[in-house]
Amino acid sequence: MRVTGTGHASMRIDTAAGSILCDPWVNPAYFASWFPFPDNSQLDWETLGQVDYLYVSHLHRDHFDAKHLRDFVSKDATVLLPEFPTSEMEDEFRELGFTKFLKAPNEQVVELPGGLKIMIQALTSPTDGPIGDSSLWVEYDGVRLLNQNDARPTDLSVFAELGHVHAHMLQFSGAIWYPMVYELPQAAKTAFGKQKRDRQFDRTWRYIDDLNASHVFPIAGPPCFLDDELWQFNDIFGDEGNIFPDQSVFLAEYAKVGGTNGIVLLPGSVAEVTTEGATTTHPVPVEEFFANKVAHLEEMRERKRPIIEAEKASWRHPEIDILKEMKRRVEPLLDESIYLAKGVGGPVRFDLVGYDGESVESIVVDFPGKQVRPYADEKVRYRFRTERALVEHLLHIGEVDWVNSLFLSCRFSAARIGQYNEFVYAFFKCLSEERLQYAEGWYDEHERTSDAEDITLGDWVVQRRCPHLKADLTRFGIVEGDQLTCQLHGWRFDLSSGRCLTSVGHKIRARRVDAEAPAPAGEALS
Repeated sequence: MRVTGTGHASMRIDTAAGSILCDPWVNPAYFASWFPFPDNSQLDWETLGQVDYLYVSHLHRDHFDAKHLRDFVSKDATVLLPEFPTSEMEDEFRELGFTKFLKAPNEQVVELPGGLKIMIQALTSPTDGPIGDSSLWVEYDGVRLLNQNDARPTDLSVFAELGHVHAHMLQFSGAIWYPMVYELPQAAKTAFGKQKRDRQFDRTWRYIDDLNASHVFPIAGPPCFLDDELWQFNDIFGDEGNIFPDQSVFLAEYAKVGGTNGIVLLPGSVAEVTTEGATTTHPVPVEEFFANKVAHLEEMRERKRPIIEAEKASWRHPEIDILKEMKRRVEPLLDESIYLAKGVGGPVRFDLVGYDGESVESIVVDFPGKQVRPYADEKVRYRFRTERALVEHLLHIGEVDWVNSLFLSCRFSAARIGQYNEFVYAFFKCLSEERLQYAEGWYDEHERTSDAEDITLGDWVVQRRCPHLKADLTRFGIVEGDQLTCQLHGWRFDLSSGRCLTSVGHKIRARRVDAEAPAPAGEALS
């Protein structure tokens, strides 16, 4: 099996039975904030795009690059579709001219012509990507590969049961806006960033240990930030709180925990993977490339500057009355929302900075009141501050996922009262009838599903599944004193009260080992 690195989470997999192109991302994403690093725009995409199969893990724009898919990927390719709950991905592919689809049943091995086998695991929580994320397992002639990209399954047993994996591709770096955009003292940002950076690596080590593959390939990050306004987010300043470490940092950190089987793929690197080992060739020496990272970024910044400026020039739409348009689009969704509106539990404020850089229009999305209205000088749970032009553009293009556009762009600042609230971001990811109905149904089922099985962790008996996204706490749960941390997403719980310390809701069932177990529900106490 030959694996050609094509940048970020993208790769081309070649076998004698066919080729698969995965997640090709080249054009800037999220309001021209994210670019692939190392730069992959100068690869021979005319040739790389001539493939038998195309797999895109999910609709995040650093994975689903519509312009590149339209211009460079053969429309004769069969699209390997994850079993997602909505038809959005297939619809977008059809709009780009793709007509051949293989809808892979979830977690079922599919044998393709010539003996090539694939299996796709789809994750379908509203918080997984934009309504879904996925991983691709491939086998040919006894060689097995898992492209986990940035999916976060609760465990990897479904893949391990299919036989020893020889190549494991997975995310290790950040892909979020926290904590950089929050209006916090720099010392607090650094501390929170370091915690997140450490959790990212801890989660990566756990996945690596679970699968125990022959070779580990760090992929799906980090992006680079080439706009002068965002340049500080690149991990080139020795900041221990930067959440975007690169592949060379991965190798160094991996070595600290005993990892010796890591392989970096630069754009154009080729790994020949067999059951006996892997040999890799690179366009330039990996160590030398990352030693000159700053120079590469500076050259790339100058080369991409016209692209960024052209993007910025397209955002303004002064003809749009933002308050009126948000009322038209958002209020019907608020009326239909039960779980998300209750989960947010209060008003959310948007401060929109005008073209002059000074004037501000403040608009409130009032979840309890089910309306969008001007700010009335009340307390709000969440506040976002961004350029008016960005929201004008979102409304102009009818964007249904503000998380997969505005928030990932990092072109905003945020403040909040209290804990992180996942429902805020879940709602602004679901600004369409189809998405909202799916999310409401998911939370309804999730809330009504009891988890009766308990496990013992240290001095505590706790429910086996994390209340957040059902991660198995026998694998991801760490107890320190009276607190439990689920390492899959870093969520923490106070075991004495059951209260979630990371977000509102999501109470955990817990008691000390020496405490008497509660009577079953409905059973009278004697």
